[in-house]
Amino acid sequence: MHLDFLAILTAFGLIFLAELPDKTMFASLAMGTRMRPLYVWFGTSSAFIVHVAIAVGAGSLIGLLPDWIVKLVSASLFALGAFLLLRGSGGDDDDETEVTTVTGFWPVYSTAFMAVFISEWGDLTQITTANLAASNGTWSTAIGSAAALMSVSALALLAGKFIAKRVPLKTVQRIGGLCMLGLAIWTAVEIFTG
Repeated sequence: MHLDFLAILTAFGLIFLAELPDKTMFASLAMGTRMRPLYVWFGTSSAFIVHVAIAVGAGSLIGLLPDWIVKLVSASLFALGAFLLLRGSGGDDDDETEVTTVTGFWPVYSTAFMAVFISEWGDLTQITTANLAASNGTWSTAIGSAAALMSVSALALLAGKFIAKRVPLKTVQRIGGLCMLGLAIWTAVEIFTG
């Protein structure tokens, strides 16, 4: 098992920025206001770890292809991610669902786990994690991605109201989109220079 600190940092930064304005951050915030935040965090973190494992597995399979194909797929996926972030959040703000008060560890854990597990399928962060795993290594990507997702959930639970009132999420979204666009261009250039 080889860990690359730069790959961990890259995965963490990209996934953190992509997840920050995502609906799961708002779901964590909403659940944290009605349920015990630590229990919510355990549930969301478990769901994120399962999704990272699935994404890294898919990325590892992509990594078996010839290098130029991997880079072409990576550049395309980064470009798609940049497009999705830069075009705006669409209807994500309308996806809020009413959460009833739930108590006890297992009911809260199960509710939080299922809310994130179901909503994260095919999400930008899952696609980005698979993409990064194909080119930057599975373990480094898994560690960086899982840490980023768990950090955003914790941030939402601890300081979500502060972020929503003071930091424009469109700005965070644009920064994430520009980072992904830069990676798409960089990866595309590597096809022809490497």
